Amino acid sequence: MYTEITYEMVREHVGLITINRPEARNALTHTTYGELADAVATSTARCLIITGADPAFCSGDDVRQVMAVIGEEASRGEVREPRLTPAAGVLLQTDLPIIAAVNGAAVGWGMELALMADIRVASERARFGELFVKRGLCCDVAGLSRLASLVGRESATELLFTGRIIDSTEAQQMRLVSRVVPHEGLLPAAIEVAESIAANPPLAVQALKRGLRRALDPDWNDLGRWVSTTLSELFATEDHREGVRSFLEKREPSFTGR
Repeated sequence: MYTEITYEMVREHVGLITINRPEARNALTHTTYGELADAVATSTARCLIITGADPAFCSGDDVRQVMAVIGEEASRGEVREPRLTPAAGVLLQTDLPIIAAVNGAAVGWGMELALMADIRVASERARFGELFVKRGLCCDVAGLSRLASLVGRESATELLFTGRIIDSTEAQQMRLVSRVVPHEGLLPAAIEVAESIAANPPLAVQALKRGLRRALDPDWNDLGRWVSTTLSELFATEDHREGVRSFLEKREPSFTGR
């Protein structure tokens, strides 16, 4: 059914979504985004686990297939309708509990994906980074809201403003993840948590998730429109083009504020 992810039921009522582009460190294309959103939206599981095919969890957008194309559109003055991206909308607004089993690098939108989960279980090999500033961009909605909610405003600000990558130990110290386990034990640990959730009355669990959204989350659609509008402006900057060029050319960027 899918070409860039896999979906399977690994236990009764527990579904597993695996981003399956290991040759690209599970970088996301438009196809990946669509398949991920569809798998979450159509799942009949009581609890979902999202992970990546080793060696990475998700390295963010595929620079050549997604970021560069959008940047070119912006430089030509092509403006997209401001909105919360569909994949983020599905992940943030589903009533199904989601566990991120972070097996490696979760950077850029990969970190956003981890933040959109309700619980994060990390392998000792996990790494986290909000790298958007390194590309002359702002992060997506989860980095603006969920990150600060988890680690506090000051720590979130440092990660967002610097683009610094942290390891699993620091992530646990910051309370970004609930636990760190040996790499080989990651999926068993995530499945154990998922089974304990799935064994509970599903309507009650889903009601609790709706209540948490109501109590703690912003208006995702409004924040998504702001992020979309701001990204359209930033995609048109020389600093963004330099961020992409330097990444592709494997050199340090030189930003000018234009």
